[in-house]
Amino acid sequence: MRILGIDPGLRRTGFGVIDIQGATPHYVASGVIVAPTDLPLAQRLKVILDNLREVARMHEPEIAAMEKVFVNTNPTSTLLLGQARGAAMCALADAGLEVHEYTALQIKKSVVGNGHAQKEQVQKMVQYLLNLNRAPASDPADALACAICHAHFSPISQRLQAAGQLPGKARARMRGGRILG
Repeated sequence: MRILGIDPGLRRTGFGVIDIQGATPHYVASGVIVAPTDLPLAQRLKVILDNLREVARMHEPEIAAMEKVFVNTNPTSTLLLGQARGAAMCALADAGLEVHEYTALQIKKSVVGNGHAQKEQVQKMVQYLLNLNRAPASDPADALACAICHAHFSPISQRLQAAGQLPGKARARMRGGRILG
């Protein structure tokens, strides 16, 4: 399975593509989409939309995973981040991808084992898990970590659904490290 991970941002949107063979993740590609800050908001969102469409077209992922927005103390920043996520989601939907969302806490816990891990710890674990020569930059590392998180979580969700623990097309959710139906 090929997974496209997205770490959305209005200035820098990280992306990472991994292949899963058995239980082992394999690096395919990663990078960052930079939306110039001198452009109007609508044009910056279009940069994100167009570039993620191109990433999806080039790498042909089967599924996507994206970091959820957290509400911070600055409502303007939260709103702008939400708009960047919206542009990213539209690009993924346009590519026909199912999008799974994970909080930063879930991603860090899945990859590092600690939901409050530092950025450097995430980068080092992504390097280790994907057997990379060096640690990726922060935004691509977060996107790759998101894809790895989905790779870890998806088989559990599928098994629960097959066992009749999840109704129909419902997906398992995580809260506090526990799986909820």
